[in-house]
Amino acid sequence: MSTETALRNAGLRATAGRVAVLEALTSMPHSDADHVFRVVASAVPTTSIQSVHNILADLTAAGLTRRIEPAGSAALFERRVGDNHHHVVCSQCGAVDDVDCVVGHAPCLAPATTAGFTVQTAEVTFWGTCPECAASAA
Repeated sequence: MSTETALRNAGLRATAGRVAVLEALTSMPHSDADHVFRVVASAVPTTSIQSVHNILADLTAAGLTRRIEPAGSAALFERRVGDNHHHVVCSQCGAVDDVDCVVGHAPCLAPATTAGFTVQTAEVTFWGTCPECAASAA
């Protein structure tokens, strides 16, 4: 499905900025708004950092992107949505990668108590050392 079709199917207009942001996230998942802006600004010179923030908010609300917030990091965005996956983050360099849930369905963890809440999802972030940082340390 084309980027334009995905936007229209989500009820959004296929503007140059939205198309550029979605295409940027396709090639560089787990990016923050500043990184997306630097890439998009070369393709759409009239864009601003504020418009990228607005576009990311619209895309996330429409279910086309997912926002993750690892501790100590700016919000990161990715296009992988609609499945139950988690993330592994390097505690040294901040690299992020996807980790499939071993259970496969949400929520993959059950809390000891729900305090009356109905739990739909669980966000899990694994922390460790990426292969590049481990190799540098060796």
